[in-house]
Amino acid sequence: GAAGRWLAARRVGGTLSDPVLLRHLLWIAVASGLPLQLHAGLGEPGVRIDRTDPVLLTDFVRATAGLGTDLVLLHSYPYHRHAAHLAGVFPHVYADSGAALVRTGARAATVLAEILELAPFGKILFSSGAHGLPELHVVGARLFREALGRVLGNWVAEGAWSLADAQRVAGLIAVGNAKRVYGLE
Repeated sequence: GAAGRWLAARRVGGTLSDPVLLRHLLWIAVASGLPLQLHAGLGEPGVRIDRTDPVLLTDFVRATAGLGTDLVLLHSYPYHRHAAHLAGVFPHVYADSGAALVRTGARAATVLAEILELAPFGKILFSSGAHGLPELHVVGARLFREALGRVLGNWVAEGAWSLADAQRVAGLIAVGNAKRVYGLE
């Protein structure tokens, strides 16, 4: 019934907002055992920012614990610390850092350091955070590389980390974690 009502009333290209269908699709995705990407934070124009905080997913995250499906919280900015916290608390949750860095530009290192404060290094994934123009993916990758180099480089320069540890963590975040989560190894 829910599908019929939604199909009859939907606009072409309109978003799926029916709660019954959304829940059904989410649980079908969880049952697949494949990583489930959930968008949070700033996104499409007109989206209510108060409904995009990943902390609002906490009950769903708890309900999916132990079912064998990893949840990847995409973007999450300006709630990147909340996503990082969930990744730190729940073994099956990962935080993507991409859009937070693209949206903050010159402040990307500060934002990345905030994510690194809360999420285990093995739970943070790189993405360009870009959409639209292909060039934006290059910009996102460069911002990430520069921000990560600045944060980890400062830790090495301060003597808090060894260069080998910084290189290992950089490899995890840049590619290793995504290969493991998405089964690309």
